[in-house]
Amino acid sequence: MECAFVGCGAVARKYARGLDAAALSVTAVCDRDADRADALAADLDAAAYTALDGLLAAEDAPLLLNLTSHDAHSDVTERALRSDRHVWSEKPLALDADVARGLVALAERRDLGLGCAPINHRCEAQRHARTALDDGRLGTVRLAYAHAHVGRVTEWHDDPDSFLRVGPLYDGAVYPLSLLVAWFGPVERVRTADAATPWPDREQRRPERPSHVEATLEFAVGPLVRLTASFYAPHRSREFTSLECHGDGGSLYLDDAGDLGGEDGHRVSFGRQGRDYAPMPLQRPSRRTPYLAGPERLAASVRRGRPGRRSARRAAHVVAVCNAVEEAAERGTSVPVGDHGVSRPDRRRVVWGRGGTEGDDRPAMHPPNAALRLPPIGFGCSRYRDGEYVDRRDSIERALDAGYRLLDAAELYGNEARIGEILSAPGSPARESLFLANKVWNTNHAHVAEACETTLDELGVDALDCYLLHWPEAWAYTGPLRRLAELPVEKQERLTFPEEDGGERATADVALAETWRRMEALYDRGLTASLGVCNVDRETLAALVDAARVPPAVVQVESHPYRPRTDLVDWCHDRGIRVVAHSPLSAPGLLDEPVVREVAAEMGVSPAAAVLAWNVERGVVPIPSSTDPDHVVENLAAAGRRVPSEGRERLAALEDPEFER
Repeated sequence: MECAFVGCGAVARKYARGLDAAALSVTAVCDRDADRADALAADLDAAAYTALDGLLAAEDAPLLLNLTSHDAHSDVTERALRSDRHVWSEKPLALDADVARGLVALAERRDLGLGCAPINHRCEAQRHARTALDDGRLGTVRLAYAHAHVGRVTEWHDDPDSFLRVGPLYDGAVYPLSLLVAWFGPVERVRTADAATPWPDREQRRPERPSHVEATLEFAVGPLVRLTASFYAPHRSREFTSLECHGDGGSLYLDDAGDLGGEDGHRVSFGRQGRDYAPMPLQRPSRRTPYLAGPERLAASVRRGRPGRRSARRAAHVVAVCNAVEEAAERGTSVPVGDHGVSRPDRRRVVWGRGGTEGDDRPAMHPPNAALRLPPIGFGCSRYRDGEYVDRRDSIERALDAGYRLLDAAELYGNEARIGEILSAPGSPARESLFLANKVWNTNHAHVAEACETTLDELGVDALDCYLLHWPEAWAYTGPLRRLAELPVEKQERLTFPEEDGGERATADVALAETWRRMEALYDRGLTASLGVCNVDRETLAALVDAARVPPAVVQVESHPYRPRTDLVDWCHDRGIRVVAHSPLSAPGLLDEPVVREVAAEMGVSPAAAVLAWNVERGVVPIPSSTDPDHVVENLAAAGRRVPSEGRERLAALEDPEFER
């Protein structure tokens, strides 16, 4: 879509940088400064104007980007709308709520698109933060702290006059306010507010509005928010445009509510009640959202014949909040705020596997021969570490706090009841946000129903997302394997590794096909949404798939550069079977392998992260297990890294057909 830029300053340059990759083309620019207009026009091969009326009369570009100074936005937007142009405006939409409301009404009457920055609610860190809200980890959010420390614009901005005229509310506070409104809906009332004018004596240019504002905001449905907006607090202070939300179950911290993302983007962390904050790493490659994403979205709505105005309504409400803060500070009383058509958003939980119904603990059944949707990296819950059994409560909690959403457990691990306690505790994600995989042990091949029902009871859930055979071989039945972690180690070993009198393994005459029919009966009963099998070779798996009525949806095998299992992985992927890699990091010598360390150094990550990223890129879901809090986070972050093609080839060359543990 053709568009025109009105305003050719620093902000226009930021928008222009994304034009090569955008579905927009600039045909004209306008600025009262002729030199500035000519310079940008030359760079964009566009016509230059110094008067808006001249541009509107001579150009027919249907979309106008209003990139003028703060206090000029409303006038330019109104004139463009009255010329039947769709408008994208930089923030704020206006400085007066009635004017902002009038612009939205004008766009509605003329059936025109009207959008307004900021677009921060659509950027990667902010969207990632919202997952913590949507998956229920925070519980009911009752309190939030929002900061907008814009800093002393006379010291860091080359054209600070516009900032000084409007003050920190309309320039900085719009970032956390827009995000909060996108997350929780409208502000109902400004309860209290105060404004002050701290400013260095050495500065000749001074703000025309209070340089420091504090307010308490009450949302219609949502938290009580303490807002601080300041031109005095430096913009490089610890709290720039940060946002911290506190709920009944935990707290969420976003260090920059206005960040656009990218490699150097700002981050998110979560802390459940009583625990330290855990970083929440992205699980996909980081991508900066271009400034043009907002105008492009508006243009797309116009092409669909449904011109968008939602962001403008939100922007008008934010202007009303800023007006109410100023009024409350001046009058010393609370001030109500109109919603301007902004409604409370629906929660959008990510549901793994086949999808499910929010509030329903029973996963929707996975249709055979359809690939499962799984998180890129899962978390192994085995208690066996470095030759001994360890408690996993802290590490599993840390994993959930960091954002792992696939938990791989087993009755052999003996800690299902403890996992169930974690899942039911405040601060844990909602059941439908998790993919719970569990495995029946070798001694229970003839008793899979008993084993599964015990597992469900221990975990405190109605159904599993996937129930897997731990090994295809059947051993002698030793009774229910309940709460092994609470038993002496010797008794655990007797129950799980039965022996004949002579010390040989005590096996059972139970065919794999027979065991699988029992597994299918669990699927028929709705106790598991899908089935899987672990530690199989391709021949055994192929025979099972051919004979099965409900074929395995997941195959879990050891997979790492020494033993990539490429033939098996490709065979599974051709049939829509997801492959999960257990023990992806524990092969002896793997993380000290020179090639692994070289590839990791080139990527700027640890050897473990490089190996995990290698698995992810193969479409294999690794399930690392760690008790080190930093490693737990680092392993999950590997999902957001990509191994260069040359590095993938070097890692693939490490395959060792003779590898054995």
